Amino acid sequence: MADTSAQYDAIVAASKDIFVKKTKDYGTSWRVLRTISVVDQIFIKALRIRTIQEKKQQLVADDIGSEFKGILNYSIIGLVQLQLGQPSVEDLPAETAAALYEEQVQVAKATMLNKNHDYGEAWRSMSQESFADLILVKLLRIKQILANDGKTLISEGIDANYIDIVNYAVFALILSAGKAS
Repeated sequence: MADTSAQYDAIVAASKDIFVKKTKDYGTSWRVLRTISVVDQIFIKALRIRTIQEKKQQLVADDIGSEFKGILNYSIIGLVQLQLGQPSVEDLPAETAAALYEEQVQVAKATMLNKNHDYGEAWRSMSQESFADLILVKLLRIKQILANDGKTLISEGIDANYIDIVNYAVFALILSAGKAS
C-alpha cells in the first residue's frame, strides 16, 4: 500500500499544480458555481472520456488523462464549495484555495486508504472504461440527491460521492501512468 500512497500523492500533486496555476490565472472564479454546475462540469468531462473510449478517436487536443485531472480538480472544488457553503462572487486568496484543496485531498486519501484495505486494491484490475462509468453513476446519484433537496434516506451524501469520484480519477490516472511507463 505504500506504493499506492506514493502514486496517489504524485497524481494529486500534478493535478494540484494545475489547480494552483489556474487559480493564479483566473482567481477562484469557480466560487460562483452551485453544486449542480460543478456536477455538470464533471459530467461533460466524464462523457467526453466515454465518447473517446467508444469512438477510439478524439478531435480536441486535451487527452483522457487531462480530463481525469479536470474531474479530480472539479470534484475537489465541489467538496470545497460544500465546506464553504453558499457560492460567492468573492475571490479567495490563492493560498487559502490551495489549503482548502489540500484539506479535501487528505479526506479523500484517508477514505481511499481505508477502502483499499478492505477491498484489497481491486481497482488495479479495473478498466479505464469502468472508472468513467462509475464516475457517471456517482454524478447521477448527486443529481438525484439534489432533486431530493439534498436529503437521503440511507445513502451517502454528496460529499461521499465527490470523494469517490476523486479516488476513481486518481486510480484511472495511476493505471494509465503505469501503462505509459
